[in-house]
Amino acid sequence: METRVRYAPSPTGFQHIGGVRTALFNYLFARSTGGKFILRIEDTDRTRYSAEYEENLYDTLAWLGIDWDEGGPKGGPYGPYIQSHCFENYKKYAEELVKNGKAYYCFCDSERLERIRKIQTMNKMPPGYDRCCRSLTDEEIKENLAAKKPYVIRLKVPLEGSTRFHDVLLGDIEWKNEDINPDPVLLKSDGFPTYHLANIIDDHFMKITHVMRAQEWIPSTPMHIILYAAFGWQPPQFCHLPMVMGNDGQKLSKRHGATSCNEFRNNGYLKEAIINYVSMLGCSYEEGRDLFTLEELGKLFKMEHINKAPAVFDYKKLEWFNGQYMRLKTDEELFELTWPFIANSGLFAKDDEEERKKAGLRFADETLQKPTDEQRAVLMRVMPLIKERLHFLTDAPEMVRFLFQEPGLLPVEEIIPKRLDAEKTKEILTRAAALLPKIAGLEEHDALEIFKPEAEALGVKLGDFMMPIRMAVTGSRISPPLIGSIQILGIDHAITRIQKVITECF
Repeated sequence: METRVRYAPSPTGFQHIGGVRTALFNYLFARSTGGKFILRIEDTDRTRYSAEYEENLYDTLAWLGIDWDEGGPKGGPYGPYIQSHCFENYKKYAEELVKNGKAYYCFCDSERLERIRKIQTMNKMPPGYDRCCRSLTDEEIKENLAAKKPYVIRLKVPLEGSTRFHDVLLGDIEWKNEDINPDPVLLKSDGFPTYHLANIIDDHFMKITHVMRAQEWIPSTPMHIILYAAFGWQPPQFCHLPMVMGNDGQKLSKRHGATSCNEFRNNGYLKEAIINYVSMLGCSYEEGRDLFTLEELGKLFKMEHINKAPAVFDYKKLEWFNGQYMRLKTDEELFELTWPFIANSGLFAKDDEEERKKAGLRFADETLQKPTDEQRAVLMRVMPLIKERLHFLTDAPEMVRFLFQEPGLLPVEEIIPKRLDAEKTKEILTRAAALLPKIAGLEEHDALEIFKPEAEALGVKLGDFMMPIRMAVTGSRISPPLIGSIQILGIDHAITRIQKVITECF
């Protein structure tokens, strides 16, 4: 039997990292088994639905390279893959359950339900419907329908016994029926299905063989099993994935940092780093190895290698992955990745956010501005220098700024190394200005051999000798390797900056 799995998000917000992991695990399982990965849009929550969120879903998966086989704009043989297009079908099957005695009409209005809630709260009773309409006679039901009284359709949850299901990861799970949400609504009074009804019907007719979703759905699964039995359908295999937690042991949220994929994207993370790191949140692949392509992960993924314990999201580890993948980029690739961040930083022109919106640009890795030939040439020369020092793509603008803008004069105390004084620092800069013509065209090692004797003659360490030069030339303590930076900027230009610092700061 062909493996068929699905990612079925509700477009009520931007795609977050937990949803990305669910999509990724389903995708990898499909690829590892030669099956199909289906994308389904569960948009029954019309109050919070937004077309922008739905578009963000497609953008996010496309950016990450998580390609689906059926669903969304692609369609497929088991559509529609958007729940709002299937309301008549859901109503038909809800009515079928009523006809077969597995569900019933409930005519209780909102006022009565609110009174029940208040009584339960006051008496510290378990919340839930009191099953008042479950015992209505056929005559009472006919009268209410004839009077066009609004109704919902509720599932008849067995009053006794228990419901059991097997989870691939967690083993056998059993719930007493008395602990299941009492007779949940399947079809609302406006004809909209609830998640539970639409989910089961769609999974059945789309021939879903495995449901991989977060462990927060475990309490709903017994209800789903009862629904499958009510329809006489075979349920899929379930695998409830462990939660993704912050370092404080709480569910990952905004208080821990970026959580939506947009935020990671705008903060300068590479898609390869996100894919690689998220795929390893609670799952193992090949021992002793950290870096995998998406294709490799699709071959190595095994459901039994998923951990039962919650996964802890470590931003430092993700940063490490990001750095590793940046080192693997060619200079041309790194230029293409960093250019939007550089262009949108205002380095060459003020970023016009309104114009970007009009053009349909949503992310920091898109730009209205194209590089000039001169800008490209300079940036391509500096790419090898910044590659080893980048943690995020967003680091690039400040690292290259000194090549295109004159640095402002820094407070003299920032230019003076901790172990030196103003007089010694001025002497270093004076000697450096005289030495720079000698390093023209030299590699870093050879250039440093020229600076070392001068540092020794002044009785200072080479690092303390170079720091004031760096500050004068680049305006920052953090910059690409200094010798290479000077070669790109130009010897004469570097000397002019050093002399300006000597004149105006000392």
